[in-house]
Amino acid sequence: MRVYAAVIYVFLYGPIALIVLFSFNAGRHASDFSCCSASWYGRAFGNPFMMEALINSLLIALCTAVLATVMGTMAALALQRVRGVLRLMFDGLTYTAIIIPGIVIGIATLVALVTVFDAVNPLLAAAWPANLGQAPRLRLGTGTVIAAHTLFTMALVIVIVRTRIQDMDRSLIEASSDLYAPPMRTFFQITLPQIFPAVMSGFLLSFTFSFDDFVIAFFVAGADTTLPIYVFSSIRRGVTPEINAIASVVLAVSLTLLFVAQALQSRRRRYRSP
Repeated sequence: MRVYAAVIYVFLYGPIALIVLFSFNAGRHASDFSCCSASWYGRAFGNPFMMEALINSLLIALCTAVLATVMGTMAALALQRVRGVLRLMFDGLTYTAIIIPGIVIGIATLVALVTVFDAVNPLLAAAWPANLGQAPRLRLGTGTVIAAHTLFTMALVIVIVRTRIQDMDRSLIEASSDLYAPPMRTFFQITLPQIFPAVMSGFLLSFTFSFDDFVIAFFVAGADTTLPIYVFSSIRRGVTPEINAIASVVLAVSLTLLFVAQALQSRRRRYRSP
C-alpha cells in the first residue's frame, strides 16, 4: 500500500514539480533544461500583456471573493431559519452549483447574459438622452466574469459558513437577545466572531477558485483577458519557460491561500473541541 500510495502521489504531483523545475531553465526551449536561471520570471513580469491579464485576474478574484463572502454569509445565516421542503430545495440548489461542471455553468451564463443584453440594450438606447451622446451598451467583460464567479463561489461560502453556524454556541446569542441587544450589535459582537474563521476560509477559497478559473471566464470574458486565458492562448503557440514561470507563480499563490484557509479551518476545529 505504501508503494501504491507513493506511485499515485508521484503521478499526481510529478508534472507539477517539473513545471516548477523547468521555470528555472536557463535555455530558450521548455523541453531542454539548462541549469539554472530565474530570468524567465523577470521576462514574464516584464511582459505588458501578461501583467494586464494578471491585474484583471486579481481584480476579478478580489471582487468575487468580497461579493461571494458577503452574500454567501448572509444566505447561510438566513437558511438557518428555513425548514421543510423549502430548505431541501435551497440545499439542492446550493450543492448543484458546486457539482455542475464549469463548462455547463459557462455556457448557461453566456446564454443568459446575451439574452439579457439583447433585451436591455435597445431599451437603454431608447431611454438615453440624445444630448449625452451615444448610449452605453452592456457587454461581456470583467463585470460579467465577476458575476459568474460570484454565483459559483457563493455556494462554497454557504456550505463552509453553514457548517460553522451549526456548531456555534447559540446560548450566547440567546443571552444577547435576553439583554435586549439590537440584532446588528448581536451579529457583530457575538455571531461574527464565532463564524469569522469560516468566513475567512470562504473568502480565501473564493479568491483562489476565481483566480484560477479558466472555463467559466473563457465563455463570459468577452474581449477582456484573465491570466488563465492568457496562459492558454500562449500555450497554443508553444510552451516556453515563461509559461512555466507564470504557472509556478500561480501555483505558489494558490497553495498559499489554500494553506491559510486550511489553517483557519484547523483553528476553528481546535477551538470547538473540548
